Amino acid sequence: MTDTDSNLEIVPTLSGAYNELLDEVRAIEQKLLTAEPPLEEADILDGYRLAFSLLRVAVDTYVWGDKERPILVDVIGPYQKWGGDNSDAFYQVAPVDPARTYRVTGNRGDSVYLSMTIYGGPDDGQYSDRIVGTINNQSLDFDEDGNFEFTMSPDPQPGAWLKLDPDAVIALTRDYLTEPQTGHRTVWNIEAIDPPARRHDDRADLTRRFRAAKTWLHEQLSFLPTRIDPPNEILEPFPVPESAYGWSAADAAYAMGAYELQPGQALIVEGASPTCVFWNLCLWNPFLHTYDYTYERVTINGAHIVYEPDGSWRIVISDSDPGHPNWVSTAGRRKGLIWLRWFLPDETPQRPQCRVVEVTDVTGAAK
Repeated sequence: MTDTDSNLEIVPTLSGAYNELLDEVRAIEQKLLTAEPPLEEADILDGYRLAFSLLRVAVDTYVWGDKERPILVDVIGPYQKWGGDNSDAFYQVAPVDPARTYRVTGNRGDSVYLSMTIYGGPDDGQYSDRIVGTINNQSLDFDEDGNFEFTMSPDPQPGAWLKLDPDAVIALTRDYLTEPQTGHRTVWNIEAIDPPARRHDDRADLTRRFRAAKTWLHEQLSFLPTRIDPPNEILEPFPVPESAYGWSAADAAYAMGAYELQPGQALIVEGASPTCVFWNLCLWNPFLHTYDYTYERVTINGAHIVYEPDGSWRIVISDSDPGHPNWVSTAGRRKGLIWLRWFLPDETPQRPQCRVVEVTDVTGAAK
């Protein structure tokens, strides 16, 4: 018997948890290839890439994530797509211990909206079943340079404070910019008060972490691929939630729809946005991630919209550029999902209206 064999006999649970995590990643391929109705080629390719994006988030959050000395890590980016990403935002995540006190500092940069949301639920990798609390830029004081500070803890603290309930498990930051390519993103720092001097590390803990990562992966895949029927419609917007599943925002209204277009067709989406600090429209594949926005505009935010004289807007979704200022490209995808979000809206938006037209019938200016 080799030393390796001996180690595996002593701790079969560690080896089992490790291989179960890898098996969960392998299972993604089968889901792609057996989807009904079958996925289109571009979506299959995205699905293969999605496997590694999901694994990266799971590993950063559950395998490496440290509640004693948390480090906020990016979970959204041009090459890191999952969970409803978009081109205007930066997201970071870290696990938290509900019994600890944390000091959070940062600088808002050029963000028009920023927040930290705490999610609660079982501490075993299950997707969160409620929002514990959110603190956003409306609740923070900024100095003349844009710096801010607040405390997270189970007990009240002086100054800005975010309460940690006994089931708090995850902290997620959001910062939205109207010019994300040229603007300065928010800088976040989190530190535990009186952390231990040495990291706790043993086989049982690593086994638990592998299993949590596997559970998170499994739940992410449980609602993918996503389809919305009928196509070429936007569903009724839903208001800022009192409770939420997963890692959604506690201070945003959302609307979801789908498009399915033939060559030469365009979908015109018309609506009006309530007063809010930020809103955008994104096109997604069935895995809820954006098409590649490093090549062409597949999302658009309210700061880039050319509005109608009455303040309403008209967005044109099509494969070819019709010359309209609010054109959003399908990037060669015949069908896909549409997602709209409004942060800190004064009211729930009215349902946008959609109609299919020929691209040649689209006028080149708002009117």
